[in-house]
Amino acid sequence: MKITNALMIIAGISAVSCTGNMEGTPAETTKLPIVGTWKLLTAKTIENGDTTTTDYTKDRSFIKIINDTHFAFLHHDLHKGKDSLAFFSAGGGDYVLKDSLYTEHLEYSDGRDWEGNTFDFHVNISNDTLTQRGLEQVESAGVNREIVETYIRVAP
Repeated sequence: MKITNALMIIAGISAVSCTGNMEGTPAETTKLPIVGTWKLLTAKTIENGDTTTTDYTKDRSFIKIINDTHFAFLHHDLHKGKDSLAFFSAGGGDYVLKDSLYTEHLEYSDGRDWEGNTFDFHVNISNDTLTQRGLEQVESAGVNREIVETYIRVAP
């Protein structure tokens, strides 16, 4: 009799512990796998009703490196700065990712007007492709535009 009661108690405890999420506590959300090194393939810029698409696989290269708390980007021409297309840009800071809302706080930038600004993006990751869409608004630089960027993962 004591063994039967003990088995019923164990079975009851097991059943309750296997039900998963307790009522009133939120389910854990799956975090997007955003950490890694990403190479920008294309960027669409929408400003004043005009759309411009830039191919980042020709004449220039742009990478974004994201760890658990910070991001950094590097952008330069592919002609080693030797012609009229000479260009270099870099920046970085911390970020927050909540569901698909990715918020960058730009702490460092060669474009000093951009420093101290926060940018909200919606991100989607499908296999090795990251799509980032949001507004870039920097009043001091006269920037107010929507961007859509498509990256490919180059390193985990």
